[in-house]
Amino acid sequence: MELQIKEKNEYQYVDEGRGEVLLLLHGLFGALSNWQEVVAHFSPSYRVVIPLLPIYDMPLLKAGVPGLVSFVEDFLSEIGLTQPCTVLGNSLGGHIALVYALQNPARVTRLVLTGSSGLFEDGMGGSFPKRGNYGFVQERVAYTFYDPAVATKELVDEVFNVTNSNARCLRIISIARSAQRHNLAKDLHRVLVPTLLVWGLNDTITPPVVAHEFNRLMPASELRFLDHCGHAPMMERPQPFNQLLDDFLVRTTAAVRA
Repeated sequence: MELQIKEKNEYQYVDEGRGEVLLLLHGLFGALSNWQEVVAHFSPSYRVVIPLLPIYDMPLLKAGVPGLVSFVEDFLSEIGLTQPCTVLGNSLGGHIALVYALQNPARVTRLVLTGSSGLFEDGMGGSFPKRGNYGFVQERVAYTFYDPAVATKELVDEVFNVTNSNARCLRIISIARSAQRHNLAKDLHRVLVPTLLVWGLNDTITPPVVAHEFNRLMPASELRFLDHCGHAPMMERPQPFNQLLDDFLVRTTAAVRA
């Protein structure tokens, strides 16, 4: 399905379906389209909301994890979404979801993290984006996936256009460094909502050992791995990802309502 992007004041977002809310948060080089298969699968039964995070144009002094969490809070207020919801995050989006849950425990019923930062991440393969170097960007985007073919020319072009701007690169670097500084190891024991960790077994950015550490530190978490899968399972293995998510949502419904 083609995502219909809505606009309200400075916010761009997807808002599809009705019912219990699934709030989806993309990563540092992510986009609304990263969650396309999730929207298609769940919007008949859930209300799926995805804000476009202002990673490339937010004020430089606010370009970091706290600034993005504030953006999510303001966005939800702007669209009048006040009920508690299930929050899903990939990569940096998982980090934002965790901080949001820690700051707003009454507004989060469940968490789903996939390739989340917050403990350790090897962003861009250990180096920051090089302006104007298409080959470098192509290599780094492919590094995200188990199957390099998932890194289509369209996706590489999108990232290249982003990193070909000095202003945008500054924000990317600022946010990446903020994510590295904001380690959540000492806080994760306070996240008590049911949490599903879905990890690519071949993730080289947040390797499987990171998933095991999240699972160890989060008392209400469960961990599932997908083989032949890298850092973005909802893109690379959408069907098994959606099945794991579906099962988790059904199994935890009673606990959430209680």
